Amino acid sequence: MSVDHQTAEARFLEPRILAPFLITALIWGSTWIAIKYQLGDVPPSWSVTWRFTGAAIGMFVFAAFKRLPLMPDTRGLIVAAVMGCSVFSLNFQFVYRSEQYITSGLVAVLFALLLVPNTVLSRVFLGQRITRGFMVGTAIALVGIGLLMLHEYRLALAQNAAMGAKVLIGGLMVMTALLFASVGNVVQASPAARGQPVPTLLAWAMMIGALVDGTIAWILSGPPRFDLTPSYAGGVAYLAIVGTVVTFPMYNGLLRALGPGRAAYNGVLVPVVAMLISTVFEGYRWSLLAGSGATLAMIGLVVALRARNPSR
Repeated sequence: MSVDHQTAEARFLEPRILAPFLITALIWGSTWIAIKYQLGDVPPSWSVTWRFTGAAIGMFVFAAFKRLPLMPDTRGLIVAAVMGCSVFSLNFQFVYRSEQYITSGLVAVLFALLLVPNTVLSRVFLGQRITRGFMVGTAIALVGIGLLMLHEYRLALAQNAAMGAKVLIGGLMVMTALLFASVGNVVQASPAARGQPVPTLLAWAMMIGALVDGTIAWILSGPPRFDLTPSYAGGVAYLAIVGTVVTFPMYNGLLRALGPGRAAYNGVLVPVVAMLISTVFEGYRWSLLAGSGATLAMIGLVVALRARNPSR
């Protein structure tokens, strides 16, 4: 083991690094089931709107507490607008709706494939190289995802043909969400974004996203609707504050300390947590097919991340 690798391992195992790494993975792993409980009397578009309205307010408060500028420059506003429309609006519009068709754990596993469009778009727009190892890892992960989808489809089809179709619709919605999320992620890696304070940029992106979400909600579902029950209101607060405002600054610290490559392993742990939670709360039924698929998906993602080595 090289000296550099030993140093990186030591840094990763330090409490100041390991603690936020595990906390963000546990929180983000739990947000998928929290989204599931947002689906009910309130239309999905309004639930997304309330989440990012609260998150934007919380992020502005955080930026003010850190004494950061609350107004980005013109380039920052453009970046925030693109992020808001792609990541905090259209992305989550499809994510929330997908959980009406498939389990939250499966949505989390599918979303872990965000690495794929991220890398392709980074290659096209930022000139980052795609390695052979990344392609191999991606192929392994895709086989695993295919097995998970097949397991879910068989279970649904055993009930009736309409349920089988719902699994396919849910999967397509997640794939669409991935594309919008990836656009926002690539924009965040651009030179225009790097010069902006992260909390300020996120606050504006979330505010713009909430405005777009509200417009979509009003067009599709009519006037604003909110559920004052503790379960719904508490879920909105949890997703907005804990799942967004608390975790994004911690993850940004991991990016600075570990680099994007090692910090990205967080994305491998999140779906594992989500699948375990889904098993407990949604009664997700495991089989040899599903277990093999989940294992291959995680192995493939680790192989792809190691091969890509974004930290360099």
